[in-house]
Amino acid sequence: MHKDDTAMDIALLLWSRVISQTVFFENIISDRDPKFTSALWTNIHRFFATKLSFSTAYHPQTDGLAERLIQTLEDMIRRFCAYASEFKDSDGFTQEWCTVIPALELAYKASVSSSTGQAPAMLEKG
Repeated sequence: MHKDDTAMDIALLLWSRVISQTVFFENIISDRDPKFTSALWTNIHRFFATKLSFSTAYHPQTDGLAERLIQTLEDMIRRFCAYASEFKDSDGFTQEWCTVIPALELAYKASVSSSTGQAPAMLEKG
């Protein structure tokens, strides 16, 4: 997601990357960005019979699970960039790190969570 994405861009991203590949959510928590408070999003949630809840401003703890996931993925990318010598150029810089994001996503989904005792893929797909 980019700062210049429109509400429609984000809706299409949500559809293509999340909703079409998973089950529907009962509740989605978002910040109060105008992209998420627009009539488009209201209609999307009405169509899918989901509830849109807004986090409190300057209270990131509301999105604790999402924030933790982002931190974990950032750590995985940093470690990959630090240790994946086969992806480094002659100057020692990691190139094309974004091409391994699907592999890192798979590794995350297959790893057992200490809080649930299950891998995210198992919880998602059963």
